[in-house]
Amino acid sequence: MMREEMIKLPKIELHCHLDGSLSQEFIERRLGRHVRKEELSVSDDCRSLAEYLEKFDLPGQCLRDERGLEEAGFDVLKSMSRENVCYAEIRFAPLFSETASMSCTKAIEALLKGMEKGKQTFGIEYGLITCAMRHHSEEENLRMIKAAREFLGAGVCAADLAGAEASYPMTEFMNLFQNARRIGMPFTIHAGECGSAENIKTAVDAGAARIGHGIAMRGHADLIRELAQKKIGIEMCPISNLQTKAVPGPEAYPLREFIDGKLLVTVNTDNRTVSNTTMTKELEFIQKMYNITDEEILLMMKNAADVAFTDDAVREKLYRKLEGK
Repeated sequence: MMREEMIKLPKIELHCHLDGSLSQEFIERRLGRHVRKEELSVSDDCRSLAEYLEKFDLPGQCLRDERGLEEAGFDVLKSMSRENVCYAEIRFAPLFSETASMSCTKAIEALLKGMEKGKQTFGIEYGLITCAMRHHSEEENLRMIKAAREFLGAGVCAADLAGAEASYPMTEFMNLFQNARRIGMPFTIHAGECGSAENIKTAVDAGAARIGHGIAMRGHADLIRELAQKKIGIEMCPISNLQTKAVPGPEAYPLREFIDGKLLVTVNTDNRTVSNTTMTKELEFIQKMYNITDEEILLMMKNAADVAFTDDAVREKLYRKLEGK
């Protein structure tokens, strides 16, 4: 596919973090100062996840009031509109934005207001995924999920679990997600971004409809077969995964293995600004590096429509766009 065709291709993105995907212009406007690109994005020789996570400090400062959140919701959809993203699920950890004057509920409301404005302006359908954090208490995380549940079907589409996976194994969160299931909140879970395939299996056992990253499934044929049979969506973020050293190098990245294993693979940016990436760049990269065909790229977009946390009316609209109708 030529670059021009790649940009025009209707795209569906399911794994994109708000704080890691805010434009330099937005951050400069909110902070009231010039910001160097290297303050926001990792270089090509990023050495570790710790180095990667340093880049979230400045954008986080921009999301501490309702105006900042509203403008951020609009900003991320504006960036996506430049490359024909037609459906996006944006991740956001409301507890990080709570202040004495802004509750979890107010933070979600403000962000949805900006995203709705973005939808009306750019024609992008969206869903908001609210992230529970591994280092927060079960009580805090459940309070957040219950607050987000009030907006399910009105902008919020699911919950997630993010944070330091190596320090907090999935087994510690079974009760939290049992409660999420009980109140009817669908969820995806970051699992297998670090070394443990067991976290992936446990996340699926807990009821996750999708897995964020899932790299640790590499070489586990039985687990790949199980998740393929269960139609669990796999949210892969190639450039980010290589930057954070989720795998030792590009040759170890299991994209081809997962596609051949009939997993419902989707390709995503993870953090547009921190990784200095776009959906177009991700798709060009995997075509060149892993010989992914045009047909396989379309298949991954269809996979994304299949596993999106949305209703049938939006899903049908996405299928028609992918078919060029």
